[in-house]
Amino acid sequence: MSQLPRFFYNGLLEVNTTVSLDADTAKHIWQVLRMEADDEVVLTDGNGTTATGRIHTAERHKCNVTIANVDFHPRQGKLLHLGVGFTKNNSRNEWLLEKATELGVSSIIPILAAHSEKTYVRHERWQKILQSAILQSKQYYLPHLSEITPLETVLREHKDIPQKLIAHCIEGAKRPLSEMLKPSSETILLIGPEGDFTQEEVNLCLEYGFEPVSLGAQRLRTETAAITAAAYFNVMYNGTV
Repeated sequence: MSQLPRFFYNGLLEVNTTVSLDADTAKHIWQVLRMEADDEVVLTDGNGTTATGRIHTAERHKCNVTIANVDFHPRQGKLLHLGVGFTKNNSRNEWLLEKATELGVSSIIPILAAHSEKTYVRHERWQKILQSAILQSKQYYLPHLSEITPLETVLREHKDIPQKLIAHCIEGAKRPLSEMLKPSSETILLIGPEGDFTQEEVNLCLEYGFEPVSLGAQRLRTETAAITAAAYFNVMYNGTV
């Protein structure tokens, strides 16, 4: 299965059914890969299900696949929810989304904080980036992408997660991420926007049980900090998945 071309399908995958792929995927199959009827493919729904099937129809804007086998892959490893104050630079945001997905984060939460520059999500485009990244990295689960969410709402909605961490640059008592990160079943880590969290926001996070962590002596860009943390988490807890 791993050697066959993989494509995303946002729908139900069932044996002995025929599904229609979206126009962009159909065009890629027909025009770029030059695939045709009876070629085998793998489909994934981003929720743990994969299916093998054969192309029934391959045209410029139309591709139908008849499903022969379906498999479900239980989620493995630890869950990381990454809350980030996205920047106004779209290319940097998209790089963050792609790399965080490749590193296996379970959800991405764009945070609206006092210094946030990004106040809306390009949801359709960003979802395409996530889909492409799970196909490239051969994963079974698509990260959940939230809408822009006020910081206090994020804190309230995730208050019951066992491990809650916040990375910021304000002077004060902080321990390295490597010391603070424990093998909890579920973790949420917050990364501030350019300009960082305010002291009031940090204090609010502490009230909700978040613990402050350091990502090193260097002052990192928002997207660099997020990927540094996600990469460390992945190596520590999900590296064998």
